[in-house]
Amino acid sequence: MKILIIEDDQILAADLRKILLKNGFVVDTAASKENGLEKTELNEYDCVVLDINLPDGSGFDLLSDLRKTKNKTPVIFVTARGQTEDRVKGLNLGADDYVPKPVNSGELMARLRAVIRRNSNSALPVITIGDLVIKPAQHFAAVGNKVLNLTTKEFAVLEFLAIHSGQAITRTMLMEHIWGSDFETFSNVTDVYIRNLRRKLEKYSKLNLIKTIRGTGYILGANEN
Repeated sequence: MKILIIEDDQILAADLRKILLKNGFVVDTAASKENGLEKTELNEYDCVVLDINLPDGSGFDLLSDLRKTKNKTPVIFVTARGQTEDRVKGLNLGADDYVPKPVNSGELMARLRAVIRRNSNSALPVITIGDLVIKPAQHFAAVGNKVLNLTTKEFAVLEFLAIHSGQAITRTMLMEHIWGSDFETFSNVTDVYIRNLRRKLEKYSKLNLIKTIRGTGYILGANEN
């Protein structure tokens, strides 16, 4: 999952980025309204973590600009301004949630995952596809009663495919959401991770869970071998 943090406090932005990276997210940061809007135009994010007070405008203005361009990326406000009127204003502009400062890392992660789930094909905290079960919040994946031993990146790839199950996911989409937009576009790293995932899934499952779409990418679904 790919997150954009728009926060002018460099220490806080670095702390939030560290928390998200530790939990397997790809993270971009911006320190101003202008830079934040530029990054949303150039990249696709699963969620934006947004401060209200920015040096060249407000988070409210940024969110308003996003929604005017039909950008539906989920937005979570993270701010010390916790007055009811601020929360109401943010929600009325199209924010998806609100987390107060000082930020509790557990609460932020729970709200991030909930917002992303609500805006994906998976509305439940447990994703089930055939005999595959994934619990994103716990970084848990199993086939039947066999727990899969996955690296952080392997789990991130599997989670992204599962959230978008039934949809063709390109190699570029995987690279941008798992490794970041600066990753080498022509690298075969996605093929390596898909191959490793297939090997681990096929050890316990009789289903062809990850299918290659020639010339496009991959699709996750419960297909018979």
